[in-house]
Order: sequence, then structure tokens, then C-alpha cells
Amino acid sequence: QRVQIDVKFVPQVCMVGDAKEQGKKFYQYTAIDEYSRFRYLEAFEEHSTYSSALFIEHLLNAFPFPIKCVQTDNGAEFTKRFTQPEKETLTMFQRTLRNNDICHKLIKPFTPRHNGKVERSHRKDNERFYATHKFYSFEDFAKQLAIHNRKYNAFPMRPLNWHSPKDYITDFLRDGL
Repeated sequence: QRVQIDVKFVPQVCMVGDAKEQGKKFYQYTAIDEYSRFRYLEAFEEHSTYSSALFIEHLLNAFPFPIKCVQTDNGAEFTKRFTQPEKETLTMFQRTLRNNDICHKLIKPFTPRHNGKVERSHRKDNERFYATHKFYSFEDFAKQLAIHNRKYNAFPMRPLNWHSPKDYITDFLRDGL
């Protein structure tokens, strides 16, 4: 019910063909449940509060349980906390959260360890995915990222007593344990 969200900039060395020639930039939006490590990834070509709001809408449909709290860093794609501190206006992302009755918790500035689960998942993505994959187009990237996410959610993890996040959340929803 508590989810950490962050954005990963896809390394330029992964771009080949048209994607590299056209100077494309791709972004991986990541949401990870703090309890089950169940994760949802989505590919975007834009790094903005609009993309973040769209990601939340897709996340609500993808997660098998209601989300009560979202924790993010202080990036401009999530908040105007540091870009417009004198104004108390909400970003599109924050309005989407509010419209869905989801609490938004911001971590302390310059402390990515407070969003440790999503940061670790990004580090593992670098080692297991980005180090071995190339992307020819945005569509190619989105397809490969979806496959990578399915594998991640089916992979047994030690913190979950060697259950996969998918099995762990399925058991929890079924048994309430």
C-alpha cells in the first residue's frame, strides 16, 4: 500500500540505429511496493509532470491492490517544492494523486537512500538489463522493458523467503498473511 517511485534516465550507450542517430532520450518510470517488492515499470519519451501523472494512472490499473501512499524524491516531475517555493500550486502528478486519495510523501533533499528500494532496483536494472540490451526505437525499448519487468516480478528474492514478488503479493491477497 506504500509505493516508492522514481525515474531512471536510460543510458545513451543502449541506443543504437535510429534511436542513437536522432538523439532520442528514453526514461524508465519505476514504482515498487515496499512490502512485497512488486514492481511496475513503464517506458516514456518525456520526463515531465504529465508523464508522471500518466504513470500514476497506469500504475493504479496495474497494481493488484489499492495504493495509499506514494514516496518520491523532490524532482520537478513530481513537485514544485524547489522550483516555485513561494507558490503552493500542485503539479499534474500531485493533482492525480489527490484525485485518487493517495498521500504524497517527499523524501529529504539529497538523501536517495530514503527511497532505497527503488534506487536499488535501478542499480540492478543497470547490471542485469541495461548492460546487456540495445534499443533501436522507443517501441523496442518499451517491449524489452515490459519483458524485463515480468521476469523481475517472477524472480525469487531472499528478503521474501525465496518467493517472487508476484507470488508473495498473490499469497498475501489470498491469505492475508
